[in-house]
Amino acid sequence: MAEEINTLEDLNQVAGLEAAQEAETISREPVRDDLGRAYATGKRKDAVARVWIKPGSGKVVVNGKEMKTYFARPVLQMILRQPFTVAGVEDQFDVNATVKGGGLSGQAGAVKHGISKALQLYDPSLRGALKAAGFLTRDSRVVERKKYGKAKARKSFQFSKR
Repeated sequence: MAEEINTLEDLNQVAGLEAAQEAETISREPVRDDLGRAYATGKRKDAVARVWIKPGSGKVVVNGKEMKTYFARPVLQMILRQPFTVAGVEDQFDVNATVKGGGLSGQAGAVKHGISKALQLYDPSLRGALKAAGFLTRDSRVVERKKYGKAKARKSFQFSKR
């Protein structure tokens, strides 16, 4: 910089200019493959989901089965629909997902995370709503490991004095 910064106002003006220049360079572009799909990986507990979304009628296929047969519980189906509801794009995208590991609850969370990331990649304007709802953050809580000398991770065996 050729000019010196002597006051706080000068510093704010320079910082404001630099922030505006960075914001212009960060503008996100859609990420899609040759077939017009967006791909993302979602994770939750031990479950890992590979998710592809493309424009369609709202059909969700998980491991080759319909969502209603794979995730029979209504709560799990609701979890899968949350990203579409928050983004305001219900029944506009078809989802194809493959999930491995964990139980049904973890798998539903992994697919939800993958759908959210794929939606954000397909249409970057949806990022604000998905991020505000917390769907782009990976839920890092996992089961605590069992320790030796304990019945489970923290539970001790029954104590007897005699």
